[in-house]
Amino acid sequence: MSRAVAAPAEAVWDVVSDGWQYATWVVGAARVRAVDDSWPAPGARLHHSVGPWPAMLSDTTSVEESEPPHRIVLTARGWPVGEARVELEVEPDGAHACRVSIAEDASTGPGRLLPMPVRQAVILPRNRETLYRLALVAEGRHREAAQGTDAG
Repeated sequence: MSRAVAAPAEAVWDVVSDGWQYATWVVGAARVRAVDDSWPAPGARLHHSVGPWPAMLSDTTSVEESEPPHRIVLTARGWPVGEARVELEVEPDGAHACRVSIAEDASTGPGRLLPMPVRQAVILPRNRETLYRLALVAEGRHREAAQGTDAG
């Protein structure tokens, strides 16, 4: 699944690389509790909570691969449901736009027991909204930066 974003790839990467913004754009993440200083380098983790209060679960997301500003692969933990592998790719589309794609699937745990079509029926709408939120934040930051440049 992918989405056009009216901001350059670097603007999207700025959002992704700010671990404290994770709960702003990732559907299901309720809050961020801590972020490794090395985020988004491979091996870095952020500590988040998922789900509605008061039934929040605390877990982590870790970076498996990172190729700024174009690609990041994450392992998102949400036990007792399990873990998911999430791949986010950002491709430039001109000087001031890009296309962001996301691919996600359960990698371990009870979530893997569901058939692929059932898993994707849950994941796809969530990822559609995740891409929408990521685009809103990146586009908003990009507009604000451009206005600040114009004002100076």
